[in-house]
Amino acid sequence: MTSASFNPIQIDRAAIQQSQSLSLKQGQVFHGTIKKLYPDQMAEIQIGNQKLFAKLETPLKAGDSHFFQVTSINPEAQLKVVTGPMQPSQTMAQQMTQLLDSMNLPKTAELQQILAHFIKNQLPISKDQLIQAENWLNNLPEGTLKNEAIQVIHRMIELKLPFTDEIFKGLLYGAKTTGIAEAIENFANVLSKENNNVSQQIKLNLLQQLQAISKPFAVETGGILLSKAVQTLLSSETSANNLQALNFLKEAEILPKNSTIPNWLSQSFQQITSKLLPNTEIQNSSAGQLVQTIAAANAADVQNMIAQVKEWLTNQQLLTSEQKSQLQQLIIRFEALPKNAQTIELLAKQLHEQLIKSFSENAISRLFTQDENGDSAKNQLLSLMKYDATNNSQAIFSNILKVANDSADPFIQNAVTQADAQVLASIDSRAMEQALKTIFKSLGMSYEASLNSKGGDISEIAQSLKPQLISLLQDAQTSQPLKESADIILSRLNGMQLFSGESGPQHQLIMQVPLQFLGKHADATIQWNGRMKENGKIDANYARVLFYLNMEALQETVVDMQVQNRIITIHLYNDHPHLEILAEPLKQSLKTGLLEKDYQLSGLFIKKFENTKSQIINENVIQKNDSKFQNGVDIRI
Repeated sequence: MTSASFNPIQIDRAAIQQSQSLSLKQGQVFHGTIKKLYPDQMAEIQIGNQKLFAKLETPLKAGDSHFFQVTSINPEAQLKVVTGPMQPSQTMAQQMTQLLDSMNLPKTAELQQILAHFIKNQLPISKDQLIQAENWLNNLPEGTLKNEAIQVIHRMIELKLPFTDEIFKGLLYGAKTTGIAEAIENFANVLSKENNNVSQQIKLNLLQQLQAISKPFAVETGGILLSKAVQTLLSSETSANNLQALNFLKEAEILPKNSTIPNWLSQSFQQITSKLLPNTEIQNSSAGQLVQTIAAANAADVQNMIAQVKEWLTNQQLLTSEQKSQLQQLIIRFEALPKNAQTIELLAKQLHEQLIKSFSENAISRLFTQDENGDSAKNQLLSLMKYDATNNSQAIFSNILKVANDSADPFIQNAVTQADAQVLASIDSRAMEQALKTIFKSLGMSYEASLNSKGGDISEIAQSLKPQLISLLQDAQTSQPLKESADIILSRLNGMQLFSGESGPQHQLIMQVPLQFLGKHADATIQWNGRMKENGKIDANYARVLFYLNMEALQETVVDMQVQNRIITIHLYNDHPHLEILAEPLKQSLKTGLLEKDYQLSGLFIKKFENTKSQIINENVIQKNDSKFQNGVDIRI
């Protein structure tokens, strides 16, 4: 089964021919017609829609067509005639035979197919490029059509890209709108079977990123599981569940191994205060750092410390007013006590317990809520349980979920089921935005940009999937099956960059997103075409966004969204017979949601595909009244 592909909106050939002068390289061969002859064997040669002035090695006659080869480009273009004059009666096959003979190349089906395309499109190509192109056509990945590969080679010549395997595969895979989820799943399966050729640490790091991609809500699920286990331990009831929750947190390395039901809270307190922080400003500190700072305070600093704690509580966006009031009561009671090491430690422990209680509740009730610093209730809870956990919170929450999934304990399994249900019930636009950010970050889509800007944590960037795939491919110990599966993913990631770019004020971004969460698998390709403001940011008032989706229930779907002065028109193409009925209850919420973002919905047009889906995607630019689509339901608002 072949994957559907697209041709980017921005990189269109007519624009290229108009904006770029003909650029030839030494050794290239092209078909041209001599329009005029000048002294000193100079000639004006017509190549497609463009003209070239060059010096001929032998005298020729105006009006004749030949295949020429570039023998020199400096200080002026010099051409050698490769074939005799082309007669108007000659067929394409005869022209190709004559050219292949003159270049001492075999008349293989692949070479003839390549030459036919380049002669028809009046593009220059060298003998070395022809040989390389033939090699690519003879070694195409399964399910890839030769015509797709020839279009990629065409693009490489047209855009003057290096003729390398990396560029070819990047353009080939980057144009596909399906298959990235399958490629990642295949890589994970091959990786899981590797025991000798890949170190356990590298394997663990890769699997961690793959889980973040395939389960972007794993962190939220892990946060709920942590909260439920803590709430079980905080409850006054004594039951087998308390012991199971305790053992679960110890196995997940949240609590020390010597923790018991009576002392787990004090063990947690000792764990985060074992390395006391020096007196420091705590305004932007985590809850765990707040407790550490209080525990480290001395009587002389206590007044300043209390003022900072009060300010921290006032500005804390992840606590309710009632919770803040309870915490402030603890401070008021402390202020009435003598200020010594014992009372300071008592305050730290009381705040530690009350904050754990508050954030364990909010980590469930406010699942996707973040404060202005990007912190969440689950991260604050984790900072109160484990020293310096905020620097590696994603890995810790993912490990919590892994331990829970591996557990055979009925209480833990029931908690996982409940956590999954709560995540599903809480998903909204913010959750989807967060999930996409997690996927993009884990894929390493901004890897090169981060390195160039020298921004962000380099060690964190290096843990994303892309740089790890590059290292894997460069390692001589990596097995061939693992290299092949890694190369496919890397080619897709490179392809997104190759197809993204700018042409004057117009910019284009291509993103392939593997959506594999909540038990559902879907491939999504997002193609944004618009312009940038002078400050380098996207102009949100004008844009064209195409979504190529392949979902389990709705199958292949194309959404074409056009934004003009913040007025949005949406065309949706799908073969589902009852899609317009299913869409009816969602129209008002769509309109309302867009209005909240200061956009106005002009119209929603739902139509069916008539010709094959891959052809429609190849055409890319879907016109509103295109005859290729059947008449459908037009909803104008």
